[in-house]
Amino acid sequence: MSTAERIRGGDIRLASRLIRNLEDNSPRAREIVKELFPYTGKARVLGLTGAPGAGKSTITDHLISSYRSTGYRVGVLAVDPTSPFSGGAILGDRVRMQKHAEDRGVFIRSLATRGALGGLAAAVDDAVHVLDAMGMDRIILETVGTGQSEVDVMNNAHSVLLALTPGLGDEVQTLKAGIMEIADLFVINKADQKGASKLYQELMRMLNMVSEHHSGWRPPVLTLQNIAHPEEFAEQVEEVRQKIDEHYQVLLETDILARRERRKARLQLLNSFRATLLDPIVEELEFSGELEDLIRRIESKESDPHSLADLLRARYLR
Repeated sequence: MSTAERIRGGDIRLASRLIRNLEDNSPRAREIVKELFPYTGKARVLGLTGAPGAGKSTITDHLISSYRSTGYRVGVLAVDPTSPFSGGAILGDRVRMQKHAEDRGVFIRSLATRGALGGLAAAVDDAVHVLDAMGMDRIILETVGTGQSEVDVMNNAHSVLLALTPGLGDEVQTLKAGIMEIADLFVINKADQKGASKLYQELMRMLNMVSEHHSGWRPPVLTLQNIAHPEEFAEQVEEVRQKIDEHYQVLLETDILARRERRKARLQLLNSFRATLLDPIVEELEFSGELEDLIRRIESKESDPHSLADLLRARYLR
C-alpha cells in the first residue's frame, strides 16, 4: 500500500510526517500531494483569526468538541510563530488542546510561519489537501495572530471567523480596513469584561454603514462569556457553530462558493508556479555562494536589487 493510500485510510503518523516534509519543501512530499489531490474538495474549511490573546485556541478547542459531538472528524492547522532557534513552530496551540490528543477523529498540527506573511504558513495549501484527502470533515485554520495583515486566510477558508476581545484596542481596529473586511462572522470573546458593550456597538455601527452585503449575508456579531462557566460557554460556542453552518449554506445557494473556489485555485497555481520556478534558483545561488555575493553588492551600494534581479531573470528565463 502506497503512502498516499495509507494517508487516505487515516494514518495520522504518516500524515503528520508528510506535512513536516512539505514544510521542508521535500520534492517527494509534493509528489504524494499530487496523488492525494483528486480526493480533495469534500471538507469545509474555517479560518479563525484575530489578535494575540483574543482566545483563538480556546474557541478552536471548543469548536472541536462541538463538531465531534455530531460525529464529524476534525483537522486543525494552528499556525504558530517561528522559533528563532529551531525554525519550527512554538507549540502553544497544541498545549491548549491536549484533551483531544487521544481522539482518533481529531488531527492537530502546528505549522511555523517561517517568514511567510499574511498570518499563514507557506505549506498551508498542501496541508489542507492532506487533511481533506485523509477524510477530515471540518478543517480549522488558526492564524498566527498578527493583526491587520492576516488576510491570506480568506483564500483558504470557506468561512472566516474574527475573534475580538475588549480592552486590546479592538474598538479602534474596527474602523480600519483589511482583516475586518474579510470576516464572515465576528465573535467577541471574554464578553463579560469591561468594554465589551462598546466593542459590540462599534462592530454594529461598522456593519450598518455597509449598504449591501455580498451574497446577502450580513456577518453576525456573537459573544462568548467567561470560560470559567464551561456549560454556558459551550452553549455559546454551539451557537457560533450553527452560524458557521448557516454561512456555508448561503455560499451554496449563491455563486459565492464557486467564485471563492476559483480564486483559491488561481492562487494555488500561482504559488506553486513561483515555488517551482524560484526555489531551485535560490538553492543554486546559495549552494554556489553567489547569493551572498549579490547581497554584499547591495549592501555596499555597488548595485541595487532591481538591477540584480534583472540580471538573474535574463540568465534563468531565456
